[in-house]
Amino acid sequence: MVLAVTHVLTAIILVDLYRDYVTKNKKHFTLHTILFAGIGGLLPDIDVPLNWLLALLGPVPDFMQHGGITHTPFFAVLLAIPGLWLLRRGKPRQANYFFVLGFGAMVHLALDLALGGGAYEGIMLFFPFSTLSFKIHLLGYLQMPDIPEGIDAVILLAWLWHEEAKHKISDFI
Repeated sequence: MVLAVTHVLTAIILVDLYRDYVTKNKKHFTLHTILFAGIGGLLPDIDVPLNWLLALLGPVPDFMQHGGITHTPFFAVLLAIPGLWLLRRGKPRQANYFFVLGFGAMVHLALDLALGGGAYEGIMLFFPFSTLSFKIHLLGYLQMPDIPEGIDAVILLAWLWHEEAKHKISDFI
């Protein structure tokens, strides 16, 4: 199972690296954009608190269970659609917020698919056209319970090293 921190950090790091090395456009890719990527990385797990609220009203529909509709590429695309509208209206910076929300959600799905998470059945890659689920769940094969915490630590330390090397963050301490 991938921890929430891994979902957030991976999305933030990928967008930050894209910002630093590919686009190099800090006007359209602000620090807020990177924050939105982290939010997008966690957003598919919105089904957990929604389940708590819906359970107060009665039975929770299957598609709202953890690993349901919010753990599909369909959900990630829905997050990005307002970005297309904003882009057509000449607002690229605001459009990027929605694009990175969708990207962060896709990162979440990729991590759940590859390492484990979401539903035990896997990720419905072709929803709404099919409910067939796919999974690799590499962490499920390892019998080491502390692996997810170790992944978090390695990702965080690697990113901090990169930020120090690229941006000299120690100057701000």
